[in-house]
Amino acid sequence: MKQVLLLITTENNKKRAKKIAKLLLKKKLASCVSLKKIHSIYEWEGNIEKVNEVEITIKSKPELKNALIVFLKKITSCDLPQIIYKKFNSEKKYLNWVYKSNSN
Repeated sequence: MKQVLLLITTENNKKRAKKIAKLLLKKKLASCVSLKKIHSIYEWEGNIEKVNEVEITIKSKPELKNALIVFLKKITSCDLPQIIYKKFNSEKKYLNWVYKSNSN
């Protein structure tokens, strides 16, 4: 059964997040990219950090997961990028669109 890959990462500003989104679409690594402003609080090197970020949610084919990870690690501005992912079942028409839009 075909599934949709949902991958989430973050970037430190909207301009860079938009650039990443456009490149993902241009390179056919994503069908859709959603951007959302978030506020993150986390511990980093012994300090509590509070930062504004942009969450980047990528919808793609599971077969592109490794290529997406390699691409994101090269382009991110983060020392330790958040790259989390999961495969999901999807409504059939949306699933077909995801697979069609990632085809060369």
